[in-house]
Amino acid sequence: MKLDELVAIDIHTHAWQSALAVEKDLNESQEAMGRYFRYTPQHATVPEMAAYYRQLKMGFVVFTVDVMGRKPQISNEEIAELARKNSDVAIPFASIDPHRGAEGVSLAKKLIREHGVKGFKFHPSTQAFFPNDKLAYPLYEVIAEAKLPALFHTGQTGVGAGTRGGGGVRLKYAQPMHLDDVAVDFPDMPIILAHPSFPWQEEALSVATHKPQVYIDLSGWSPKYFPPILVQYANTLLKDKVLFGSDYPVMTPERWIEDFEKLPIKPEVRPLIMKQNAAKLLKLV
Repeated sequence: MKLDELVAIDIHTHAWQSALAVEKDLNESQEAMGRYFRYTPQHATVPEMAAYYRQLKMGFVVFTVDVMGRKPQISNEEIAELARKNSDVAIPFASIDPHRGAEGVSLAKKLIREHGVKGFKFHPSTQAFFPNDKLAYPLYEVIAEAKLPALFHTGQTGVGAGTRGGGGVRLKYAQPMHLDDVAVDFPDMPIILAHPSFPWQEEALSVATHKPQVYIDLSGWSPKYFPPILVQYANTLLKDKVLFGSDYPVMTPERWIEDFEKLPIKPEVRPLIMKQNAAKLLKLV
């Protein structure tokens, strides 16, 4: 990856389509998210995503979300292999549901050792666990030992939104304060709080300002909807710990950046958010 040639690093993108799949049908959850975001997501394969981000001169972190009992649409291994083939722009993260127990711990070790993943994605709401549940700690130990970041969904989610019973998704698991315990117990594991954490935005800001290894990504929301306190902290106390993320494909980086450019972000802070903070966190520099 030639960092000097990139204008940004998108820390938060989803691979929802296998390059091996014949058809690209949306499932009910994906259709619901399309309605929630008022946008019909284009579910690209990793190579298609790489071509897209290459045109934009951006790097991107890509992952799936592993949920026990749900057939994966794309495997961690496929993401890692295809990201390796497109390593000029693609950075692979893995996802393992903590409920997999010892099997998941072994898989995490293998994904790090044999497939070169650069971090791990957790979605407490869909994986139905509190981040500070000791159930997940053996996984964190593997991630911390490898000195890799762990990215956690926080706040409201488009998954299941508007469907009967919210698709069974419980929002309580995504409260940012649960990650304060994780930050204490794993002080050397970088933690990324994904998204503006509605309705717990101030909790996220509190944890990120208090714990040195906790970051916030700005994905999943158009910047025009960012609460003023988030913009204030991004401009000041957290200027070195806030990260650009789009949540592609439910939001395109072009749409996100167009709205971000209208925010009163200091000129010297913009390059930190768009690329430099992520480059340091991911050890690209």
